[in-house]
Order: sequence, then C-alpha cells, then structure tokens
Amino acid sequence: MTTKINRRQFLGSASCAAVGSASLYSTLLNLRMANSAAAETLRAPSASADSLAFGNDFRALVCIFLAGGNDSFNMLVPSDDSGYSEYAQIRADLALPKGNLLPITPGNQPGRQFGLHPSMPEVAQLFNDGNLAFVANVGTLVEPTTKSGYESGLNKLPLGLYSHSDQIMHWQTSVPDKRTGFGWGGRTADLLHSLNDSDKISMNISLAGTNLFQTGTSLTEYSISSSGNGAIQIHGHDDNSWSRHVFQNAAIESMLDLQYQNLFEQTFANTTRSAIDGADLFATSIANVSPFATQFSDNELSNDLSMVAKSIAARQTLGFRRQTYFILFGGWDHHDEVLNNQVEMLSIVSKGLKEFYDALGEINLQHAVTTFTASDFGRTLTSNGQGSDHAWGGNHMVMGAAVNGGNIYGEYPALYEDNPLDTGRGRLIPTTSCDEYFAELAMWLGVAPSDLPMVFPNIGRFYDVSTKQMPLGFLNRTLTPGEVTDELFLPLVTR
Repeated sequence: MTTKINRRQFLGSASCAAVGSASLYSTLLNLRMANSAAAETLRAPSASADSLAFGNDFRALVCIFLAGGNDSFNMLVPSDDSGYSEYAQIRADLALPKGNLLPITPGNQPGRQFGLHPSMPEVAQLFNDGNLAFVANVGTLVEPTTKSGYESGLNKLPLGLYSHSDQIMHWQTSVPDKRTGFGWGGRTADLLHSLNDSDKISMNISLAGTNLFQTGTSLTEYSISSSGNGAIQIHGHDDNSWSRHVFQNAAIESMLDLQYQNLFEQTFANTTRSAIDGADLFATSIANVSPFATQFSDNELSNDLSMVAKSIAARQTLGFRRQTYFILFGGWDHHDEVLNNQVEMLSIVSKGLKEFYDALGEINLQHAVTTFTASDFGRTLTSNGQGSDHAWGGNHMVMGAAVNGGNIYGEYPALYEDNPLDTGRGRLIPTTSCDEYFAELAMWLGVAPSDLPMVFPNIGRFYDVSTKQMPLGFLNRTLTPGEVTDELFLPLVTR
C-alpha cells in the first residue's frame, strides 16, 4: 500500500532524515536563521582587496586535531647532554631512553640537538628532507604572560585553563578570553570563499562532523565520510532497491520543487535540495579520481587522510581554489600508560603524514597543501606515577613543501623543575601563542595582514600586522613561480 504524505509530514520526516545525515544536519545546525535576523554581529566580515587578489593558485590547510592533549615533550625531546639531563630528571619514569631517540638537527637551533619519539621515523625523514617543521611550546594566551604575572594575577589567563572543553574551544576559535561560537577556520573561510569557482560545497570540509574550527558567520563545514565516495546522503535517498524508497524519493523530490510562503519551510527545502545536490556532486567527483599508487594504512587517521587526498584531487570539478580540512584523531588523554599508548598512536600519525605527503606528490600539490597539528594542551612534565596530566604549552608539527622545514620555530623551553615558565609540575607557560601559529597559516592561505584582526581579534598583542615578516617564519606567503600553476587544474581523470 502506498503511504500518502503531506507537506507538514514531509517537513517532520525530513527533519529525522537530516539527523541521520551529517552533511545536512551540520548545515541546518549552523543556519542560525533566527540569530541572523536578530543580530547584526553575525554578518560575515568583508575581505580587503589584498586578500581577494591572492587567489590565482590552489591552496588548502589540513588540521589534524589530536584530541585529549598530546604529551608532546615525548614527541620532540632535547638530546644534547644538558638538555637531555633536564628532560630525564623531570620526566622520571616517563623519560624515553636517549639511545632510542631518532636524531634530528634543526638548522635554526645552533649548538642544540633533538630527537624524535622512536615511533616516528617517517616524520624524522620529512623533517630531515626539509618538508616538516616543529613549532615549540605553543598554547592559548590572552596576552604575553610571565610566571610572576601568572602567579600574581596581573596577566589575563585563558578561560578554563587546563580544561578539555574550554581549551579545545580556544584552540579552534583562537579567542581564549571569551567563549564564542565561531572558529578561526570559519572566519578565514568567510573572507576567502569567494575565491573559489563554485559554492555548491563549502570550502570547509570536515571528516569529524560539526566542529567549531570551521564554523563561520556565513560559512560552515561540509561533512564527509572516509568510506566509499565520501558523500553522506540523506538516509534512503536515491536508494531504488525497493519500492518504498522509490515512492519516498519521488515524494521528497516533488516537495522540494514547491515554493513555500513560510521562510523556514522554504529555507529548509532549499537546504535539503542543496545537501542532496552537493552530495551527488561530491560522490561523482570522488568516483572519477584515479586511484593513488600510495598505499594508505588501514586505520582511522590514514583513511581520513586518504579521503582528503581524493577530495583535493577532485578540486577542479568541485570548483575549489581555497580549502580547509578538519580531521579528529582522539584518545590522547593519557593519565596512565602514556609510554605504551604513544608507541602505537605516534606511529599512526607518523605513517599517516608520510602517506598523505606522498599521495600529494602524485598530483603535484605538495607545495599547495599545508598540514598542521593541534591539540587541547600539552601535558605535565612530571609523572603522576603512570602517565601525565593536563598542562598548557606543547609542541606541534607543520608539513608541506611550502614549509621552511628542518627547523624548530618558537622557543623550545628549558625543562628543569621550577624554571621561569613552570607554573607547577612542569605545566609550561606557552612561549608562542596560538594566534601567531594560526595567523601564519591563515596568511599563507591568503588572508592579508590587514585582515588578520577580523580572524584573530587578539593578534595585535603578539604580532604587528603592519610588518612584512611572517609571525614565526615557518611558511612563505608566496610560492616560487611555477611551483603551482594553472596546468594543475587539468581534469584529474586524465592524469
């Protein structure tokens, strides 16, 4: 028996279908129709001519968020005699044997030697080849902060310092002195999305569903999956395997073609249509990408990075010249068994980065994609007996052929107990702010220095936007002529 469905029932049933579809649900969640009508502050900022003029090539940022708080002072370890002695003493049972470290010699740290966790040989190779850099002791800062200012209360501190939820928010928004619903990736996209050739799919693509990092005032994330062709369809739509879906799809298509007087109903119908069309376009584009020769490992992170590579390969069909990607790799809250857990997890990160970099090499886009890590916070240098606890500053990686690799940027701190940055138990005050770290990435993507305050409200406390120098220097804002050219926009199905 055929089930009849009216307009009201369709809207109700479509709501349920939307909840089952990350693409549609995240889009609806971020419509903010009521707020947009009521608050002028939700209007997207306008990019300057300098930002909009910087868009003839293709560029993408890929954020790998290590959720839980990576113990990154066991990822990047001082290995010279004095540095390792400090490290070994304060880390105690968490210290890695010096002989197990993978040696690296940063070009910008004369007289200093470092080693990487023994599970990261691929990262060591990328670093030594000049395609990966470290940024040392990064964290959320409201303003430049000293130990005396921290202890006396003279320095303003991030809200909810050492809290997972608050610090995740601050890392994704780069606004640590207040709670906001807009991320720095979203605000960047608000400025730059008009550089793309099509707006059928958001330039912000997430493999972790709705996230704060990619939420802007006018643009949000487009959610995809690492399986199949990536697109997340409305449950049952375009499934003609049995009669109920045939009638259901016909009913949905018919009602989407109607015009509604009610603003919400019309917007809902338009959004549903957009989600369906976008999913079809994305799935078809990915299906037409030639397989990579690079073999990705069979784990969540590598699967996500494989889909990102496919999406980037389909950039011309999808109309992209600017993109951001968000990947979530969780499980880093190691209050115990930190040594055993990191052996496996850092190996997954290291292999995944190398696989992704090699795949980008197949499509000649290693210079056009910059991959970076983020995390809730660093962890205590001291041991709790089995692991480490929540702290503040931590070390991060940036990968890409546009990166001035083989270097450690920022100030790698002293690690001895009660040093001038130690607020207790080896909770280190960051020497590089998230604002500086992220501003360099945003500028490389195309945000003009004069537009940085619209993306990073506190940037003026750490960086002079009138200078011609990058905040930290790990990226070049312009590429060498010929590295990224229009010929790279040839259809990927022919490569």
